[in-house]
Amino acid sequence: MLIDKDPYRCFMPYEPVPVASAPEGPLAGLTLAVKDIYHVAGYRTGSGCPTALAMSEVKTRTAPAVQTLLDAGARFVGKTHTDELAWSMYGMNAHFGTPVNPAAPDRIPGGSSSGSACAVAGGLADISVGSDTGGSVRAPASFCGIWGIRPTHGLIPLDLVQPLAPSYDTCGLFARDGETLLRAMSVLLGGDSAPLPERPDWLWPADMMTQLSPEQRAVCSEAFKGIATPREVLIYPDPGGAAAAYDTFLTTMGGDAQQAIVPFIRSCGMPLVRGIDGRAAAAEALTATGIAEAVTARAAFRAHADAVLGRAGVMLAPVVHDAPFRLDAPVEVFDGFRHVSQRMLCVAGLAGLPQVTLPAGRVDGAPYGVSLIGPRGSDLSLIRLAMTLAATPVEPA
Repeated sequence: MLIDKDPYRCFMPYEPVPVASAPEGPLAGLTLAVKDIYHVAGYRTGSGCPTALAMSEVKTRTAPAVQTLLDAGARFVGKTHTDELAWSMYGMNAHFGTPVNPAAPDRIPGGSSSGSACAVAGGLADISVGSDTGGSVRAPASFCGIWGIRPTHGLIPLDLVQPLAPSYDTCGLFARDGETLLRAMSVLLGGDSAPLPERPDWLWPADMMTQLSPEQRAVCSEAFKGIATPREVLIYPDPGGAAAAYDTFLTTMGGDAQQAIVPFIRSCGMPLVRGIDGRAAAAEALTATGIAEAVTARAAFRAHADAVLGRAGVMLAPVVHDAPFRLDAPVEVFDGFRHVSQRMLCVAGLAGLPQVTLPAGRVDGAPYGVSLIGPRGSDLSLIRLAMTLAATPVEPA
């Protein structure tokens, strides 16, 4: 890493190699951390996996998404920790350790972009690159009390990035404030491909909110109190609701992983820690028929979400169902938390929609964020709306 101290254990302990950036540009003066699934010239790509690190050569090219930020003046400060092969959402790595959540040191930081989130939350980087497949930017942003975005799927190139589930993988960003997040995303996207109107159609997803306990629901209500009369909608299509949507997500993501990452796992004979062993086995066991049926169900979900949002709809949504749990939580918490949280996280993923996470409050002493979900291509508009809500929430006339 290129910083002197790393009190939150965010960065991989690589021998420092300078990475050139433009002396001027819209991101000049900002420091940049990069999740260690992105290639950076002069470094290996470890992907949180000792086997992958040992097999990796020193890269000679930098992933285009990272290079774009460097060319805009951002200064690289290091590569950050990730869950092994980016296939978890807790931020805990049995091989390389767990970054410390600066906002709640006794809690999980969230993964798989744990190092990137903690680097920003701890002030060690101004912006950081993560990836979001099933929630790996949105969950740690909520858990660490910072801003984050899962962009519209497919807008930002993922060349020279380790894949997990390509039809879900996205390049996401973290920042401590909306203005910085907007600056960085504006560089990556150039502009909104489908900007929102000044007065969006505010939507209240009742079937997401009913999954929250009273304390979490109160944080959401307080965060969105400036919007007096959002229109109530149901985002999960019938039949099946949230459970069916989550099943569709698991099967389609597993089908992707079956092709994108499981062959590497099996061919290299890497040892599998608890968690990834079950996920790899479940992906491997999926049938072509089951995957095809889930792909059809995902298309139906996407069409339903597009109809609910229209061109002007913005959902006022929870990110996950709860604040981050304690590092010493019992095993049943570890086993169950992701299944509940991903019933919410899968909404934007299934539909390929942008979702902006922003700090909202605390639950049980730890950060708890909220989010905006908008039509595909409305990424920058969503950040601007979130900034307005965070500053002085006012209902548009």
